Amino acid sequence: MQHKMLINLVTGSLAFSLFIFGLSMMLGGNDRYVHAITQLYFLDSFLSQMHAAQLLGGVIVIISAMLIFQHSVLKKAAGIGLCALSTMFLFSLFSETRWISSLGGFPVIGSGQGIIKYFALLPIATYLFLRDKLTDNQHLWFNFFPVALVLVWIGSMKFFEFEAKGIETLVSHSPFMSWMYDFMSLQMASNIIGIYDLFIAGLLAIALANQNKALLNIAILGCSVVFVMTQTFLFTTPGALSAATLLTGTGQFIIKDIWFICNLLIITWIAHNPSVQHANQQYSSVPVEN
Repeated sequence: MQHKMLINLVTGSLAFSLFIFGLSMMLGGNDRYVHAITQLYFLDSFLSQMHAAQLLGGVIVIISAMLIFQHSVLKKAAGIGLCALSTMFLFSLFSETRWISSLGGFPVIGSGQGIIKYFALLPIATYLFLRDKLTDNQHLWFNFFPVALVLVWIGSMKFFEFEAKGIETLVSHSPFMSWMYDFMSLQMASNIIGIYDLFIAGLLAIALANQNKALLNIAILGCSVVFVMTQTFLFTTPGALSAATLLTGTGQFIIKDIWFICNLLIITWIAHNPSVQHANQQYSSVPVEN
């Protein structure tokens, strides 16, 4: 794969997911999604949830459009927009509504599960628009962080009953995972999924820390299985898609996992194609291409 192909693949995947996600919000796919946002930024007094969702959805659609244009000014604006969008949502983690108060609040995450996914946008934007500002090694770890964060955090939640019940619809309707309920209880199936998430995140960390190319390939494949499998839920889970709004709240939650696939693509490229100026920091088993 040439580097230009990687950039096009990451940019296209990101733009597609943002466009569908933003358009869904504009069409009223999940107005409640922005409730904590309007409260946190004191906008609820003059913006209804519906209007806030429509406005925010429109901004996201515009960012997705700017991503695919070649004009440097538009690309710079898209990069700024991605960072601003991510930061705005991440700050909403300070809202109590993102945590499950009945279980003690932080770190038992509820609606915040969809919010921590915005961490993925920051390293993607940095790689696309500020590539020379960081070394290859820094890009590797920056893109590793959101992948590990979501796998470890949400994976850890799988050991709670509320999460086991929360994923029941996703798993039971999946032709790839429904068999688990034939052999184990609801909670045990959730535990197995959680153990897998934690294991593969740890394996990715070990591979990066030890600069082991073979182990990295296995870890990236294992992580990719998680996020690709998640995308199949869009088509197998009842109510994930909507004729009226494209995506429901469930669908919006699912489609954001495309961002982690982009993180993994960047990690894979750098590991196999270290830049000449940073080659001494990278995988010794990977030949440097001049």
